[in-house]
Amino acid sequence: MGIRRIHPISLTIIIGTLFARMATFMTIPFLAIYLTSVKGASPGFAGAIIGVSSIVGLFGGFIGGYLSDLYGQEKVMKYSIFIWIFVFVGFALAESVVTFFILNALNGLCRSFFEPSSRALLSKVTKPKNKLLVFNLRYAAINIGAAVGPLIGLKIGSSSSTSAFFVTAVIYAFYFIVLLAMFSINQIDDSLNTKTSERVTMAKALKVLSADRVFFFAVIGLIMGVCGYSQFSSTIPQYLASSPIITNGVEVFSYLIVFNAITVLIVQYPVTRIGKRYSALTSIMIGTLTTSIGLLGFAFFTSIPFLFLSVFVFTVGEVMMFTMTDLFIDQISPHDLKGLYFGAMGFTAIGGSFGPLIGGLMLEYFGYTNHFTLFSVLALVSSLGFPVLLYVKGLMKSTNRKVGYSL
Repeated sequence: MGIRRIHPISLTIIIGTLFARMATFMTIPFLAIYLTSVKGASPGFAGAIIGVSSIVGLFGGFIGGYLSDLYGQEKVMKYSIFIWIFVFVGFALAESVVTFFILNALNGLCRSFFEPSSRALLSKVTKPKNKLLVFNLRYAAINIGAAVGPLIGLKIGSSSSTSAFFVTAVIYAFYFIVLLAMFSINQIDDSLNTKTSERVTMAKALKVLSADRVFFFAVIGLIMGVCGYSQFSSTIPQYLASSPIITNGVEVFSYLIVFNAITVLIVQYPVTRIGKRYSALTSIMIGTLTTSIGLLGFAFFTSIPFLFLSVFVFTVGEVMMFTMTDLFIDQISPHDLKGLYFGAMGFTAIGGSFGPLIGGLMLEYFGYTNHFTLFSVLALVSSLGFPVLLYVKGLMKSTNRKVGYSL
C-alpha cells in the first residue's frame, strides 16, 4: 500500500493540511461577499483586501523559503502557524475594513512562510520514487477540505458573520500541537537527500535564482495562470452574489466550490496518469490553457448547468497546473535550495494579487451584467501563460536542462 511508504511527518502534514484547509475554506472564500454585502466595501477594495495576501506572499515566500533552508523547515513551520492562530482570532473580532486588509496581509505572510517550508520538508523526507504520490496526496487533502469547508461555511453563515474564524483558529491550534509532538518524536533523516556542508547565504541564493532562466520564465508563465485561477475566489463570488441575472448567487457559489473540489478528487488520478506519460511542464502548460477556457465559459453562459460545466473545465485545468507544479519545482531545484525554490514560487502570487484587484475594478467599471467582456479579458490574460511556458519547454531542450529524476 502506498500510504505505508510515507514518512510519519509527511502523513501528519497531509492530514493537517486537510483539516486546516477545511477550516480556511469555511471562511476565506466568503470574505469578499461579507465585505461588500455587510461592510459596504466597494468591489475594487474588496478585491484589494483579498489580493493583499498574495502581494505579501511575493516576498514572504522567498524569505520564508530561504530561512527554512538556513534554520530548518520545522522551526519556520512552528513559528508561522503559531502566529497564524492569532490572525484568525483577529478576523473573528475585526470590525473595520482596514483591519481586514491588515489581517489578510498577515494571513498571506503566515501562509507564505508555512507553505514552502512544509513542501520543502515533504521533499526532504520523501524518496524520489514516492514524491509524486506525496505531492498528490497533499493536493487531494487540500481539495477534500475545500469540498467540506464551504458547505459548513454556508450553513453557519460565513457570508454574513466572522464568528466562524474562531473555529478556524481552534483547528489551526490543534494542528500546531500535533506538529510539535511529531517533530519531537520523529527525527528528520537527512540521508534521504544530498547534504552540503556549505552554509547557504542570501547572496548565493539570489545568484542561483537570477541565473536560472528556466525557473524565471516558468514563474512568469505561472503568474498568468494563477491570475486566471484567482478569479474563482474573488471576482466570480462577487459576480454571482450581486448579478441580477443569477438568483441565489451565494448559494450557487457555495455549491460551485464544492463541485470544484469534488471534481479535483475525481479527475486528479487520471490527469496525473496522463501527465506522467509526458512531463510535469507539459501538464502545467495545458492546464493554463484549459483554465482559461473554463473562465471563458462565464463570459458566454449564465444558466446554472453551463456554469457548472465551465467550472468542470476550469477545474481540469487547475488540476493539470497544480498537481505537477510542486513536482516540477522539486525536479529543477538544487538539493540544498529546496526551500528557496519553493519559497520563490511565491512570486507567482503576483497573479493571485493583481487578479482579484483587476477583476474587482472591472466589475466596478463594467457592472455585473457585462459578464462577456469581464470574463473574456480575464480568460485572455490567463491564456498568456501558455506561450510563455512553451518557451520554457524550448529553453530546457536548447540548454539540455535535465530534471533531478524521472517518473
